[in-house]
Amino acid sequence: MGVPILKQGDYLIVAIQDELTDAGWRDLRDELLARAGKYRSRGVLVDVSAMDVMDSFATRMLDGIARMLRFRGAETVVSGVQPEVAFAMAQLGLSLPNTGTALDTDDGFAELRRRTGRVVNDR
Repeated sequence: MGVPILKQGDYLIVAIQDELTDAGWRDLRDELLARAGKYRSRGVLVDVSAMDVMDSFATRMLDGIARMLRFRGAETVVSGVQPEVAFAMAQLGLSLPNTGTALDTDDGFAELRRRTGRVVNDR
């Protein structure tokens, strides 16, 4: 079973629950690009809070997906990077220059709204 991709308004939401294989990352990339076009999505929120490891391949794939989505008109925000994962990524010199980052999904949606120019009144 692949990674579930949910639609909420103009956004797609991806919650990566398990470590993905190389083929799993490629499948996720292909599915996200297809759905972003199909739904004319303005943004994608990728929640990685369940991931214990972000190796260089996963980081490159995630950043590449964000770059490809931007070509399709969608911004990408990654939320939920665990402290240990952030530490390891920093030690390895890994980065996500084509994405926004957020502490959690609430902050991730706020960042997506900021990046896509959407103003939402929270009442």
